[in-house]
Amino acid sequence: MSVELFYEDVEIPGLDPEFFVSWFEKVTLEEEKVLGDITIVFCSDDYLLDVNRRHLDHDYYTDIITFDYSEWPVVSGDLFVSSDRVADNAKGLEIEFKEELDRVVVHGLLHLCGYKDKSDEEELVMREKEDYYLGKR
Repeated sequence: MSVELFYEDVEIPGLDPEFFVSWFEKVTLEEEKVLGDITIVFCSDDYLLDVNRRHLDHDYYTDIITFDYSEWPVVSGDLFVSSDRVADNAKGLEIEFKEELDRVVVHGLLHLCGYKDKSDEEELVMREKEDYYLGKR
């Protein structure tokens, strides 16, 4: 089990990998899963747009792309997070960058736990789970 942080063309000072390990362990345990290997890649809008185009054939900006390698009950995958989108989201929502960053990262983890957000109902459940686990940090 590991949670590794990488930075591609951005810097986000002060992030503690151990925080993510501890928090992710709590989330996966409560979801009755086992924490496997998760990589979080923090990057720019342009970097993530390129990933979106090359791997998903999508031509738009997004705050996170999740690649799921989970094999029940082990949760594993890669989370690509645009710090540019996170900063813009935080500004628009009038919240701190770290608060929005945590929301986006736990959103990706919840995808790895099996949650979807394509329908209105799924999106509602996802938001409720995000809020719940933000309170468990």
